[in-house]
Amino acid sequence: MTATTLDPQLTGVRVRGRRGSLTRHSAFLAIRSLRALRRQPAFAVATLVQPIIWLLLFGALFERVVDIPGFDAARTSYLEFLTPGVVVMTALFSSGWAGTVFIEDMNRGVMDRFLASPVRRGALMAGTLAYQAATTIVQTVVVLVVAVIAGARFPGGAAGVGVTLASACLISIIMASFSNALALLLRSQEALIGVSQFVVLPLQFLSSALLAATLAAGWVADVARFNPVDWAVVASREALSTGTDWSAVWSRLGLLAGLALVMAWLGTRAFRTYQRSL
Repeated sequence: MTATTLDPQLTGVRVRGRRGSLTRHSAFLAIRSLRALRRQPAFAVATLVQPIIWLLLFGALFERVVDIPGFDAARTSYLEFLTPGVVVMTALFSSGWAGTVFIEDMNRGVMDRFLASPVRRGALMAGTLAYQAATTIVQTVVVLVVAVIAGARFPGGAAGVGVTLASACLISIIMASFSNALALLLRSQEALIGVSQFVVLPLQFLSSALLAATLAAGWVADVARFNPVDWAVVASREALSTGTDWSAVWSRLGLLAGLALVMAWLGTRAFRTYQRSL
């Protein structure tokens, strides 16, 4: 391996130039991850089938919950209420495993070679985040299509779909950054999975992903106001509905974007801690 070229057996792409652009390096690394996913068709199918099962199973199980007084008079079906929640839940759970790729690279010695190469540290993070965002977009489109086939209708149209995609991608970036940082600090797949699940499950249930906040305990609704998962769900749900409150949508998207930038920066800083501990 020369000083200007990464071993293609490690990356699947060639990265030239000690001062190559962050965008180009990030694209190369995202493509590397996509190629790895293509070589695991069973995993790729599972990532698409799981949200469909959630959507249809929860949709049937809680179908009559909309009849509870005060649930959400603006919704004609629980399926329409649930769909944004499943979209965000899928992004949350999928991105919670993002750090396992870093751990595999550490175990194979690939991470150390990356850090000794011309690849920029920010690109190592941005490449994985771009990959997570790409898979999240595919999953979101699949969930929305299945929901429409099952009978859901979303008056928000293209604008609502765009906000839903943006919300899902932002929550995916937030969680993937956290997962990657944990991987660099913990270096253990078992520890990463344990901590991720400890964080992901409360974030899911302390939000309005499955149930209207008006029906939850008061303290749950209070916590949900500071929960990024709830920000994403509410923004998506509002944008897909009739009479969208765009102020609620843009404020939550702004909060998600700000948190995504902070988490991506913190995740990149974790490379320094990893290198110092070598």
